[in-house]
Amino acid sequence: MTTTHRFEPAVPVHTYQRIVEQIEQAILSGEIPVGSQLASERDLMVQFGVSRPTVRESLRVLQSMGLLESKPGTRGGPIVRAPSSSALRRSFRAMIGTDALGIAELIEYRVVLEGTASRLAALRRSPEQLERMRAALEIMAAEAASNAATFSDSDLEFHEAVWEASGNRVLQLSGQAVSGVLRQLMQRESAGEHRDNRVKLDSVRIDRGLFEAISRGDAAEASRIARNAVAERFAPLVDDEDARRAILLLAE
Repeated sequence: MTTTHRFEPAVPVHTYQRIVEQIEQAILSGEIPVGSQLASERDLMVQFGVSRPTVRESLRVLQSMGLLESKPGTRGGPIVRAPSSSALRRSFRAMIGTDALGIAELIEYRVVLEGTASRLAALRRSPEQLERMRAALEIMAAEAASNAATFSDSDLEFHEAVWEASGNRVLQLSGQAVSGVLRQLMQRESAGEHRDNRVKLDSVRIDRGLFEAISRGDAAEASRIARNAVAERFAPLVDDEDARRAILLLAE
């Protein structure tokens, strides 16, 4: 099928975009370390040979990407931040919104991600990370019993501790991104859960089992529990029966 979309005439790339590309590359390559301070606006104007508004537009874009952070009262340029999951989350959301990525594919990805992260966490977890998981579980249990609307925040805290314990930053960033997208997609279903805490109580039971498996270093059991929990939780979001079946089979 031939599209009838009409394009605008091509124009040269804006100068600020070239500046963004150079600074981004320097940060991602490690030439500008995380936590360091970027040169001042005046210095950047001289280095790039551009006006102050152009430099400010470049810095604004880099801040929106999560690579820079301006702190009030700090002399000099903004602080360089570590890449976060926000850009990946926006990409996932955009792909789902344009049908470039199906919800079933995203759920399949999370099944694999959670299973792998939990397996690694059972092998690599530190006492401090176990304590973080345990503390999150205690809060989850209390909030589930009281049917608190803030339960999902504590649930996320538990899983973030698991992702961190995996020792794999790619899994950690991916987990945060995918979780954020799926959480938004389930807002309608979550509204009903605030009136019925059975789902919350069941989540506590499952996560407690996952915590125990990770604590005793049972990688296979931790992976199995995590995969099944994701599949059973999110498969109902998928309309296609074959796709739902594939997700459940993947979790076994």
